[in-house]
Amino acid sequence: MKKKLPKLILVIILWISLFLTPVLAQANSKEAIEIDGRELFEVVGYDLFPAEIRADWIHSQLKAVVESEEKPQITIETRNKLPIILINGRYLLTVTENDTPSEISRQEQAEIWADIVTKTVEKAQRERTKSYLVRRFFVSTILVILLVTSHWFLGKIWQRSHLFWSTIFGLDINNPEANENKILQLALDFSLLLIRISLWIIVTIYITNLFPLTRSWSYKIRDRLIESFTISLISIGDNSYSLPDFLILAALEIALIIVASTLANFLLSQVFIFTQLNRGIRDAIAIFIKYTFISIGTIVLLQVWGFDLSSLTILASAVGVAVGIGFQDIAKNFGSGLVLLFERPIQVGDFVEVNDYMGTVEYIGPRSTVIRTLDQVSIIVPNFRFLEGEVINWSHQNPISRLHIPVGVSYNSEVELVKKALLEAAQKCSDVLTFPAPQVLFLGFGDSAINFDLLVWIEHPQKQPIIKSELYFAINVFFEHYQIEIPYPQQDLHLYSGKHPVKLSIKAQDSNDEN
Repeated sequence: MKKKLPKLILVIILWISLFLTPVLAQANSKEAIEIDGRELFEVVGYDLFPAEIRADWIHSQLKAVVESEEKPQITIETRNKLPIILINGRYLLTVTENDTPSEISRQEQAEIWADIVTKTVEKAQRERTKSYLVRRFFVSTILVILLVTSHWFLGKIWQRSHLFWSTIFGLDINNPEANENKILQLALDFSLLLIRISLWIIVTIYITNLFPLTRSWSYKIRDRLIESFTISLISIGDNSYSLPDFLILAALEIALIIVASTLANFLLSQVFIFTQLNRGIRDAIAIFIKYTFISIGTIVLLQVWGFDLSSLTILASAVGVAVGIGFQDIAKNFGSGLVLLFERPIQVGDFVEVNDYMGTVEYIGPRSTVIRTLDQVSIIVPNFRFLEGEVINWSHQNPISRLHIPVGVSYNSEVELVKKALLEAAQKCSDVLTFPAPQVLFLGFGDSAINFDLLVWIEHPQKQPIIKSELYFAINVFFEHYQIEIPYPQQDLHLYSGKHPVKLSIKAQDSNDEN
């Protein structure tokens, strides 16, 4: 029996500790006392009354006094050596030792709280009068009108600011499809959206604070938002990250991209322009510096942010395997992009023909190349197409190229007169170069026409369709002037008539003689 007694005492102590633990935790918790969203003070739980129960009682008493429109009469009494605050003769709360800071007494704390309650209740009652609500409604209407006007005015300012920032950063304003312009536009749109949202939030909070009921809602929503924003979303190692952490990281990354683009454009427009490097080499160096700066800057940002990059070792291995197996085309295009940037078979500004597409090279990226066709349509071509297939580069090394204009005339035409008409038509076209001089080749005799080939030289290969059209118009005019005919396809059918002796067999002849 003696041996079982210590075990029984131990079990009882354990049960008591388990029972008192939540009570003690509640006793140490704090709850804020508020009226219409205005925080007055905080109370702490004591004995068997948690802070939440005390706060609920105080709130119910204060609400009853505010809605009754009775002038608050605050008195302080001492019971069991503890100051008690009464409001209009009804018990409000007891000021305990846990509620009182160490530098003041409980009585002084009770007097401070009594003064705060009196002023706050009187203010809450004034804010429920009709005159107050009418004035605040008028102020709210004015603020909403100003807010809508500011919202519209900011949009107009931001639309015109793109040109200003493009000039500051040295961007090409004539090429809105460039990545740098798209990034700048994205940053401007994001900043405009952020400022607009901030204005709406500020004005909304201010208006809700003008009215007692909405202020109380705003107080509760604010607490919930603070909790949701500060709660940890993900934990990596010893660090935990919340939503503001990710927003800050995203903002820094966008700023890094803008700085890298600005640096690359500055080098192109202010530094490399004084060198003897051609445009292709300048673009390749600028792109290499840009992406190197972004890569190194991203690594530094992640380290400063507290992200341990060593934890990405396994992930990097998995990504490497995925690139080798599932992303072969992406890797091939990336490698082809590097070859295009450094070998430079095509450069930005070249007029090229790839498969069925003709256009000017606008941008050479790490994965694809953008070609602007003559119809002003952007064609995105994977980089490997330029290395694995035939590509016609009309601007390679020398943009001057020769056009062939085939022409057929009737057999009744004088060949020298045809040659003269073709050369005069070429001279009439302003885009045809005088040196090298146009030429006319006699290709030969066709089935229904004499075939010629007008050869002209041009220095703007992207204008080929327009130049050909002008030449054909001019040829038609000069052919009509010299009365040179363009024949229709024709075929000659020759019929021959005559007697052809037919030899008959001996039996046929005998039969014929008998008849």
